[in-house]
Amino acid sequence: MSCLLVLLLSLDKFLLHYLKKRWLSPRISTSPSKSRRSMAAAAAGGGGAKWSETAMLVIDMQKDFVDPAMRSPMLVDGGQAVVPTVAEAVAVARERGIYVVWVVREHDPSGADVEIFRRRYYSGGKGPTVKGLKGADLADGLVIKEGEYKLVKTRFSAFFATPLDSVLKTSGIKKLVIVGVQTPNCIRQTVFDAVALDYEKVTVIIDATAAARPEIHLKYKRYEEYRSGNTNLGRMATIKLLFLVIYYMLNSKDLSIHVK
Repeated sequence: MSCLLVLLLSLDKFLLHYLKKRWLSPRISTSPSKSRRSMAAAAAGGGGAKWSETAMLVIDMQKDFVDPAMRSPMLVDGGQAVVPTVAEAVAVARERGIYVVWVVREHDPSGADVEIFRRRYYSGGKGPTVKGLKGADLADGLVIKEGEYKLVKTRFSAFFATPLDSVLKTSGIKKLVIVGVQTPNCIRQTVFDAVALDYEKVTVIIDATAAARPEIHLKYKRYEEYRSGNTNLGRMATIKLLFLVIYYMLNSKDLSIHVK
């Protein structure tokens, strides 16, 4: 058992070095935004073409979820702290020509399209992330640019009753990177649906995601057995700074992730 732990720790050190070099070395571009196709074409000569099959989903980074000043009942306590890291992750995605999808909630003022257990928060035309109200706006510092896609959802998963799967697959997307809030609800459900829809690789940037409490978010930084006929257990590398933990799908059928 001790030999196994030594081996795992050695692998962590190797992966840490590899992922730091792979993910953190590029400088952030300050050039004007371009469309996804023009960015990919411009980057093709520098290796950007390999990212043309990858999309970043930025989930629920709206004021009612991450800004305490809104006094929203839907506030995710850990959300405000990850806004800068989400912004940095989006900047890296743009630099690489990764397709950025902004996943947001925008509800009817009546609350008729909200989950039943949340409808008590809606009255008098007001409620969390009501379309047109300030709480539905993106957090300060986050801006949708030309060529990026805005997707409106009304449930946890970004795929549930939305055109997301069609938009991604008709754009040639096979791999996903996920940031935003919150880990046990919208992040987890979106990841599971992405696996069910056969995306080849799903990456969750844990330093750019958050939950109501740190222990909920960080307790399960490991693989859980995903019972789909095959068993895959593993241990993930940790990176302090931008990309902390990557949940990597070993193949199109097997992904292990456990959050509560």
